Amino acid sequence: MWHDMLALPVPVLEKVLRTAFVYALVLLIFRFTGKRSMAAMNTFDFVVLFLLSNVVQNAIIGPDDSVTGGAIGAITLIAMNAALTRWLATDDRAARLLEGTSSPIVEDGSLIPGTLRRLSIRREEMANAVRLHDGDSIDEVQTARLEPSGQLLIVLKPAARAATKGELDQIGERLAAIEQLLSRRPS
Repeated sequence: MWHDMLALPVPVLEKVLRTAFVYALVLLIFRFTGKRSMAAMNTFDFVVLFLLSNVVQNAIIGPDDSVTGGAIGAITLIAMNAALTRWLATDDRAARLLEGTSSPIVEDGSLIPGTLRRLSIRREEMANAVRLHDGDSIDEVQTARLEPSGQLLIVLKPAARAATKGELDQIGERLAAIEQLLSRRPS
């Protein structure tokens, strides 16, 4: 029993190479199919993700179903991901190549033509993102862009921005000064 669980029917190097190849392939597929963060994933994205793990499983494990083989595959995936993450944190060119660059969506209250379709963003998603940033409509957006991480960054026009706590404090101080001046005036 222990022998079956721990014996490797596939050489360790083959296991590492299979895992590395599938990791690189899936990374490239996701890189060239669009920008979506985990928070922005819809039901269809989750279905693809779950099925994808099953589809590539045999390519990674081959004829090996041992615990040792699974551990080698898991360690390889985690090590590759850690190394890639560290590399991208220090090399801007590699980050641009592998992650892409931000994509502008809105400029001065107007959608850039064709951008929503190209980025697979529905108008409702964009309108909801504007509301989440305290805006009422796209007309109030100064700029919006989709980051390589899938995060949607929205900057409202100055007139559409909500007042900050500091601005409200300044208004309160001014009102207090006016009240003080008015209280000093003879009636």
